[in-house]
Amino acid sequence: MRYLALLVTLLLSTTTLAKDRSAEEQLPPVIAIIIDDMGHNLTEGERLIRMDQPLTLAFLPFRRHTVSLARYAHRRDKEIMLHAPMANTRNFNLGPGALEPDMDRQQLVASLRRSLQSIPYVQGVNNHMGSLLTQMREPMDWVMEELYRYPLYFVDSRTIASSVAANTAGEHAVPALSRDVFLDHEQSTEYVDRQFRELIRLARQNGTAIGIGHPHRVTVDYLEKHLPLLDEQGIAIATVSGVWAMRNSNQEMFAEGDKQPVSPMVARGKEE
Repeated sequence: MRYLALLVTLLLSTTTLAKDRSAEEQLPPVIAIIIDDMGHNLTEGERLIRMDQPLTLAFLPFRRHTVSLARYAHRRDKEIMLHAPMANTRNFNLGPGALEPDMDRQQLVASLRRSLQSIPYVQGVNNHMGSLLTQMREPMDWVMEELYRYPLYFVDSRTIASSVAANTAGEHAVPALSRDVFLDHEQSTEYVDRQFRELIRLARQNGTAIGIGHPHRVTVDYLEKHLPLLDEQGIAIATVSGVWAMRNSNQEMFAEGDKQPVSPMVARGKEE
């Protein structure tokens, strides 16, 4: 682990922060990078997992390599999320694990629960697509009520500006964050570089920033080259839960109480 990433870990683990300075003031600017759509691409997935930096990896449920890559990622100290497929305004196919607006509460919760149980070591959830469903308050209530049962956080990917997902999560006491930058909406080195620089600018401005990328070769090539250079720029990288702690005075993410653990075992059924 690089120096600044280690510094972040040490500061977050201590309970004796200086009284005259907040935790945020003691930390360098910090970025978190979520890689969505994990589970399809074995080669690029393994490259991402082998990186030393604490990336957060969001896995689609029931894909060919989801379980094996998630287990490998856990062994490499990566943070693991469910990348939950949610209905979009352009009617793109979502594949297995879809959350659709025509589902009633029982159907939606059952689909979400099966997806959660299919991802080993899951710690959080973000939306795959979702430009339609994340605008709909009632399905978002159902999602967050289910997530509250577990020790899971939620990241709003913000695939549409009018999303209510993060606000709904907060109202249900689910730890919530939102994406700041998409790194690779266009798959070119020039575009990824511009977005990565914007991520760093926001981290310098606000203390922390969250970027989302995908296991495209151009993205993996760029991260492989540029993440090791962050120390020289005075930028640290942390997991999503690490960034949440920084933004919330290092408090515990989950309150004590009766929580249902998400099984690390794969749900019954064949992966697709």
